[in-house]
Amino acid sequence: MQVLEADGGRARCRDRHGVEAIIDLSLVGPVAGGEWLLTFLGSARERIDAQRARSIDRALSALEAALNGDVGAIDEAFSDLVGREPPLPELLRGAS
Repeated sequence: MQVLEADGGRARCRDRHGVEAIIDLSLVGPVAGGEWLLTFLGSARERIDAQRARSIDRALSALEAALNGDVGAIDEAFSDLVGREPPLPELLRGAS
């Protein structure tokens, strides 16, 4: 969600569909208008940059399309994952 205005521990934000909501800022602290937040159940969980917000938006759009039977958008939305082997977490590297 993008912050429209903030007042203390709450901010008025707009989601990717244009819906506005009041978001609790207890976990992220003060924010300014224009900032992007990753939110869940009415609370900001993390500050994110515009590039990450676009990436999340593409992924959510692809998931919505897939749920509606259109799987063509998945490869485009997740292009960073297509055609590569996902890396193992650090703790599993070198383990056999």
